[in-house]
Amino acid sequence: MSRLRWILSRLRRTLWIRVSLYAVLGVLAAIAATLAIYLPWPLPIDISAEAIDSLLNVIASSMLAVTTFSVTALTSAYGSATSNATPRATRLLTEDDFIQSVLATFIGSFLFSIVGLVALRVSVYGPQGRALLFVTTVLVIILIVLALLRWIHQLTKLGRVGDTIDRLEDATRRSMQARLDLPFLGGRPLPGDAPAGPAILSDEVGYVEFIDTAALSDLCEDRSIHLDIRVLPGAFLYHGTPLAVVQGEPLGEDLAARVRRAFTVSSARSFDQDPRFGIITLTEVALRALSPAVNDPGTAIDVIGRQARLLTLWGEGWHRAELHKAKYPRLRVPPLLDDDIHEDAFHLIGREAAGQIDVLTRLVKALDALTRTGSHAARKAAAAQLRIACARGAESLPSHDRPRLRHLVEGLEGTSHPPRPE
Repeated sequence: MSRLRWILSRLRRTLWIRVSLYAVLGVLAAIAATLAIYLPWPLPIDISAEAIDSLLNVIASSMLAVTTFSVTALTSAYGSATSNATPRATRLLTEDDFIQSVLATFIGSFLFSIVGLVALRVSVYGPQGRALLFVTTVLVIILIVLALLRWIHQLTKLGRVGDTIDRLEDATRRSMQARLDLPFLGGRPLPGDAPAGPAILSDEVGYVEFIDTAALSDLCEDRSIHLDIRVLPGAFLYHGTPLAVVQGEPLGEDLAARVRRAFTVSSARSFDQDPRFGIITLTEVALRALSPAVNDPGTAIDVIGRQARLLTLWGEGWHRAELHKAKYPRLRVPPLLDDDIHEDAFHLIGREAAGQIDVLTRLVKALDALTRTGSHAARKAAAAQLRIACARGAESLPSHDRPRLRHLVEGLEGTSHPPRPE
C-alpha cells in the first residue's frame, strides 16, 4: 500500500470527514428542490408549505436531541472501553464505519431540515419545488428511522467488554492477513547476519506507524541500489536509530532524506501494519481482567481463546506466505519473529494467571494446541511459553490445585518435557 492510499484510508475512517460529507449532501438535497422548475414533467402532488414546514420542524428538533444523546452515549462508551478493557481500544470505536454513518445521518438530516425551513420561509420553492422537497423529506425520514433502529441495537453492546474484544480481534486479524499477503511488506526476508553498511538514521522520536515500501522500491529502482530495512511498524525510534542500510551507493543527504520520508512516525502505534500491536492490546484486556480490582477470570479465558485462534491463523498462514515471490526485490525486510508474537500473547497472561488454576488450565491447553500447528519456529515458540507457564504454575498455585495442574501436564500431547508441579 502506498502512502497516498494509506492516508486516504485513514481519512475515510475519520469521523469528521464522513459527517461533513453527509452534512453537505443534506444541504444539497434541500437546495436541489429549488431546481424542480427545470424538471421535464410535473409532479402529480400538490403540497402546502404548512405541511412541509411541520415535517421539517419535527426533523430539526428531534435530530438535534438525538445527536446530542448519541454523542453522550459515545462518550460513555469510550469511557467504558477505557476503564473495562484498554485505552488502546477506543481508537477502534472512533473509526467504526457504522457509528460514523449513524452520526452523519443525524447531522445531515438536521442540516437538511434547517436549510429546507429557511428556503421555505423565504418562498424559494414553488409548487413543483414543494412537491420535490416533500418527496425528499419522506426519503430522509425513512433513512432516519432505519438509522435509529440500527443505532438502538448497537447501543445495547457499545462499550461492553465483549464488543471491545470482538473489535480488537477483528482488527488484529485484518492486520495479520495484510502481513500474510505481503509477508515482508513486499520485500525479501532480511537474514539475521545481513552485512552492515551505510545506515540511514532516524531524526524523530516515536513509533513507526507506516512504511511506504512502494516508494522505497521506486527509489531503489531509480538509483539501482538495495535497501535493508532495519525496523518494522510498531518499533519505537530514538534519534540515531538505524532505519535502513544502503547497499550499492555511497550514502548522501538527499538519499537519506527520501528514505526517511517513507517512514511515518507517530506518538502511538497503529493496527494497520502492526499485527503485534493487536496481540498486545488483547493481552492488556486480559491483564486488566486478572487484576484484583476487576477479578474477571472469564474475560481472561476468553482472550486466551482468541489469542490461540489468531496465532493458529498466523502459524498456518506464515509458512505459505514465506514462499510468496517478492513484490519489491530490491528491499529486504526483517520478519516478525514467532518468539516475539507468542511472548506478546501469553507471557504476561501466564505471569498473572500463575496462581489461578482455571485461567492457567485454559492457557496450558491453548499453548499445547499451538505446539502442534504452524511452522517449526511457531511450534517451538509455543512450547517455550508452555514450559514457562507450567513452571510458574508449579511455583504459585496453592497446594490443593497443584495435583490438577500435574494431571493436566501429564496428559499433554504437544511439547515433550514441561516441568511438572510437585
